Amino acid sequence: MSVVRLKDAKGAKVRKTVVFVAAAVFGATALAAPATAQQSTSPAPATPPPGFVQLNANTAVNQTLVNKYVRDAPNVALAKCAGDKPTFTSPVLTFSNYTPGPFMGVDANVSADVALKPGTPAGTYELTVSCSEQNYTTQFTVPAPQVSKVPSGAAKAGDGSMAG
Repeated sequence: MSVVRLKDAKGAKVRKTVVFVAAAVFGATALAAPATAQQSTSPAPATPPPGFVQLNANTAVNQTLVNKYVRDAPNVALAKCAGDKPTFTSPVLTFSNYTPGPFMGVDANVSADVALKPGTPAGTYELTVSCSEQNYTTQFTVPAPQVSKVPSGAAKAGDGSMAG
């Protein structure tokens, strides 16, 4: 505890008592910290898996791309695995241009360009990467194709030249 002598606005002497609470708090924290640390029984963090496989990677603009085939856009298979020559397989995809990583935004060490086999209907399919030590498999979805032309017999709008 300490006594501090101050003057008020009119110059009169004022006596204030200041308690060093901060010192007491720091001291109590230092004494309690080792006891708290010894009582901790939280489990160790889980070890990340040694490998994985996925179709496409999310971007800053689109956060829904992982494991979804995107029609009329480039698609990429990505994987992390040990071994010299990882190989991608899928019943509905073909793979080309295998490229070693690392890659920005994805902890992968190999990628390949992907093409959908013609005539593949919408649905859920498997994608596997075979590594020297292990295989990793995931599922991805293929959406239904979008209608790209106006159906025959559809109503046609005018060009606006008759508007009054």
